[in-house]
Parts: sequence; C-alpha cells; structure tokens
Amino acid sequence: MQTDGLSALETRVAKELEYTDYPNSRWVPKRKDDKDPSGRLLDVLIVGAGQAGQTIALQLRQEGVDNFRIIDQATAGLEGPWLTYARMLTLRSPKEVTGPDLGLPSLTFQAWFEAQHGEAAWRELGKVPIADWAAYLSWMRDILKIPVENNVALLKIEADGEFPVASLRHMDGRLEQLQCRKLILAHGIEGSGHWWTPPQVEAIDKSLWAHTSEQINFDALVGKRVAVLGVGASAMDNAATALEAGASQVDAFCRRPQLQRVQPFKWLSFAGFFRHFHKLDDAMRWRFMDYLLTIRETFPKETWQRCSRHDKFTLVTDAPWEKLILQPDGIDITTPNGSYQADFLIIGTGFEMNLQRREELSGLVDKIALWQDRYTPPTGSENHRLSPYPYLDDGYRFMEKQPGTSPVLANIHLFTYGATMSFGPSGASINAMKFAVPQLVSGVTQDLFTSDAELHLKQLKEYQMPEFLFPGEEGIEEAPVVPAVAR
Repeated sequence: MQTDGLSALETRVAKELEYTDYPNSRWVPKRKDDKDPSGRLLDVLIVGAGQAGQTIALQLRQEGVDNFRIIDQATAGLEGPWLTYARMLTLRSPKEVTGPDLGLPSLTFQAWFEAQHGEAAWRELGKVPIADWAAYLSWMRDILKIPVENNVALLKIEADGEFPVASLRHMDGRLEQLQCRKLILAHGIEGSGHWWTPPQVEAIDKSLWAHTSEQINFDALVGKRVAVLGVGASAMDNAATALEAGASQVDAFCRRPQLQRVQPFKWLSFAGFFRHFHKLDDAMRWRFMDYLLTIRETFPKETWQRCSRHDKFTLVTDAPWEKLILQPDGIDITTPNGSYQADFLIIGTGFEMNLQRREELSGLVDKIALWQDRYTPPTGSENHRLSPYPYLDDGYRFMEKQPGTSPVLANIHLFTYGATMSFGPSGASINAMKFAVPQLVSGVTQDLFTSDAELHLKQLKEYQMPEFLFPGEEGIEEAPVVPAVAR
C-alpha cells in the first residue's frame, strides 16, 4: 500500500476544495434559540452519518451552511450496513460508481484506490470490496472533518411551532432536547418502516431464526441445515455466508415459479432518470414503481457463483412457506413444492414501508401525507406495497395530509428508502447520490434563504462598500459579509 500516494491525494483534495470554494460566505442569518437565549438556533440536524448523511453534510458546507450537527446511533466506523449486516463481498454497483464525492475528482473511490494500489490494480479490480468501501467512507469523513457525533440516538420528533424539536439520547444516558430549523432523516433503509418477518416465523423460538438485518453467529451454523426464506440479494448473500461458514445444507426458498434474473435497476442508471423522475406526474411515477417494486431486483452474478459452487446448496422455486412445525430434531417446512427440514432459519423477506412503526415519528405520523392520500390508481393498477410510501415534495419534505394541520412537516426532509415512490432510487442508492443529495440540499437551503428574505433585503440595502475611492478619501478595508442575527 502506498501511504505516500494517499498523503499526496489528501493534499490534492485540499487544493481542489480551495479551488472550488466560491462563493464561500456563511450566509444563513443567526437565529437565537428560544430554548437557550444565549445560544444560536441550529440550522440543520442530520440524523444518520452513513454515506448519505456525510455526503449531505459535505454538500451543506459547500453551499455555505455550517451551522449543522450530524448524529448517528452507531459507534464510529460502523455507520451504515457495510461492516454490520451487509454480507456481500463486494458492492453490487460497478466499481466506477460515484456519489459521495459530489463531483470532486480527487474524492472519488477510484482516486482513493489508485493512490494506494496504483492504476494497474484498479484496472484489474472487479467490483469494490465492501471493506474497502467502508474504509473509503471513513477516510472521507476524516479528511473532510465532518463532525459526526456517534452513539447518539433520535428518540422522538416534536413540533415547536414550525420548528422540529428532536429528543436525543447520548451513550452515557444523557437526554437532550434540540430545536432546529431543518431536520434531515438519513438514518438507513429501515428509517421509514421496519424489517418484516412473517408471523409464523416470529412464533418460533428466537434462538432458531434471524432476519438478514440482524447479527448472526455463522460459526454456530457449522454442520447445521439452514433454510433461507427469500432469494433477494441480501437473502442470497446470507445463504452464501452460511455455506462458507460450514453449514451442512442450505436451501433457499423462492415463492415465484422462476428465479428473477433481470436487474432492472441497471437499466434506470442514467442521469435523466435519476435527476428528473420526481418531475413526472403521479400516474407515470406510479406506473414506473408498480413495475420496478413488483418485479424487484435480482442479485449479481457474483452472489450466484458464491452459492451455486457449493453442492450443499439448493434453490427451491415455487415454494412459499405454508406451515412451520417445530420437531425435536429441527423445523419442518411445508411448501407447495414439498417438505423440507432445517435446524436454523434465515429470513430475507426484506423491508415493509410503514411510518407507523417509527417511534421517532409517533407524534406526527397521522398528519403525514402518504401516496394513498394523494393518488388513486386506475382499477387494476392498485398496489398495497406502494400506497404506504410518504408523498414527498420536490425538496424531499414531508407534506401534510390536511393543509395547515402540521406546518413543522415542511421542515422535516426524508432521505431514506421511503423517498423511492416520489424520487426513484435516491436515499438508499449510491448510484443516484450525485443527483439526489444536491436536490435535497437545494430544498433545505431554499427554505433557509426564503424564510429570511426580508432580512437579506435589509442587508442588501445596508451594504454600502465602495469599489474604489475618490482622491482624499481614507482607505476602507472591505469587511466580510456576515449575516446579522434574525430575531
């Protein structure tokens, strides 16, 4: 590894940031905090410091907004799924994918990788190992000095007029009430619902099953028969991990008659879709998502190769689980395609969109507009999976179910998988990040500017700095433009 190459890259990053740092004024007027008259009201609170949260923080800073905090309930280095429950060996995206860099060449993964391993190693690289991606994100956070506060959990969001008030819990047990002008929820794929498990599985002793989103002791599966429910990417990554750990048999169950092998998200990975999908009318967005979220996405060939090379692996199609019976020697699984036995179950049934399951939104959820409140599809095009998605405006803001009932929602922005119906792949997608994050931050800064338009106009009229002096006038040193305090 070429540490000198990485050091040179970091110097280049600093230079590129300097070259592109215009305009660089911190323009958001200071507001006094009603709850703390001696302090400044926080402009933005970002909840979640994974790849999305830290990219949002970078974009805010580039837009001249630095009065923000960014929190994450995870320990430093464990933000996001990469070193926790992500069990793929590599990213599913092409190695050339960009996003967290926000268009700065020296901040790309390729630049980071080549600085350490050289251009030849980059050419030989297939896809990005997830450990490298996690290290790259940590490197970015460190050199950009993004001030992440780890081990801080969001408990609840309440309203103080138009402003959100976040209840936070720190690792030491300390509770904090934090008022802010804007709140951004970027707290992971499950941040708009919950990981779903069939009730018949939940009825079984928890020691005998785990969801793919959980920590799993794969060492304990050596010599065991493992049944995996679902054949999405995460389910199959877990099946592969169980096989590699030494399971005696792994059966993956697919409810469909045939395995989905087409990856539609490869088709939509182009700038027009990512940048402009949210501008389509509701009917067209529904038609796109009705197809995409029904056909679902398949797993990459690398995952199939990890599983299929093992003679202890079986793919069972047309086999939803109809009945589970706990026996002294394991679990009997009844499907339309026969009966199977297992010692341990891994549940890869994914995620259910359901804002009612989010404790932090419990005081606001009944006022949030969902797609079912704003759009009625034609007969025959109903889809109960799409209706519960939140209906967001073009700044990723929540909208009111009934206008005028909860103005605070306009100051809460959602950047999780819950944005999918309104924006397509965005908050949960590396591929879309270079388009989605600027769109989100544009909505935030638009509100910060327009709400203080009168003050900005006042400052404009008070700005009387001459560009040149007449003979005999004393020199006047130009002072930086510093926004006044908004009261």
